[in-house]
Amino acid sequence: MRIKKKLDWFIVINNIFLLLVAAACVLPMIHILAISLSSSAIASTGTVTFWPKEFSLISYEFVAQRKAFWDSMLVSLQRIALGGAINVLLATTIAYPLSKEKKDFSFRAFYAWTFFITMIFGAGLIPTYMLVKELGLIDTVWALILPGAVPVFSVIVLLNFFRLTPKELSESAFIDGAGHWRTLWSIYVPVSMPAIATILLFSLVGHWNSWFDGLIYMNNPSNYPLQSYMQTVVVQKSFTTLTPEEAKVMAKISDKTLKSAQIFLGALPIICAYPFLQKYFVKGMVLGSVKG
Repeated sequence: MRIKKKLDWFIVINNIFLLLVAAACVLPMIHILAISLSSSAIASTGTVTFWPKEFSLISYEFVAQRKAFWDSMLVSLQRIALGGAINVLLATTIAYPLSKEKKDFSFRAFYAWTFFITMIFGAGLIPTYMLVKELGLIDTVWALILPGAVPVFSVIVLLNFFRLTPKELSESAFIDGAGHWRTLWSIYVPVSMPAIATILLFSLVGHWNSWFDGLIYMNNPSNYPLQSYMQTVVVQKSFTTLTPEEAKVMAKISDKTLKSAQIFLGALPIICAYPFLQKYFVKGMVLGSVKG
């Protein structure tokens, strides 16, 4: 009975703790949304909390008319589409041979350590920039994708997941005449969808939130991904790309509501995508973290 009471108290305290953590994550976004939907005068007073005051959509109307915002949104969508596909493809094809035993792949340890070292040591910003420039990738979307094309952490997660796959499945495929490519795509990939969904989520969030590489590798502001554009507007407070008509409208809008609207719109795609991948996320992380 005493153990049951302790367990009940633990569940209660644990639930309260998790609710507080969830509130700490959700309430800032609700606050940002409330500010963006409030009138400019009220937002400037700092009295808006979690509910809009003097409801207004003027900030969203202004953002919707800004070509620079939608151009950067298009660049980011292109980036996550190409980057996510390339990250998952390379992580899958690298993790498969590294998941094999030493007798099946004698150089497995060498390649595994080679990839692992890149997680600890990097070439640095200047050599990386020089390489990207010499390859002619400056001002192209490939400058945002190729330098991080191989996500080593995702390779490790998928590698451990592959090791948990019963060997009998691959052995039966080899007996039936299947090669490694057929075994990978017909057996390992279908049974590893939770892990693949997990690394895909990592890749999408990483590409979507990245802003520094856009500022480094893009000379033309029209090629900025969304987060780089947001950094120039929200942090640097640069409105040099405003047209005369937009400048007139901007004079009637609070800087606070405009920034809040753009921040919320910038986070909205990932907020909408996460619930569909979340059910795979926990399972993929747990199974992929167990060393087989």
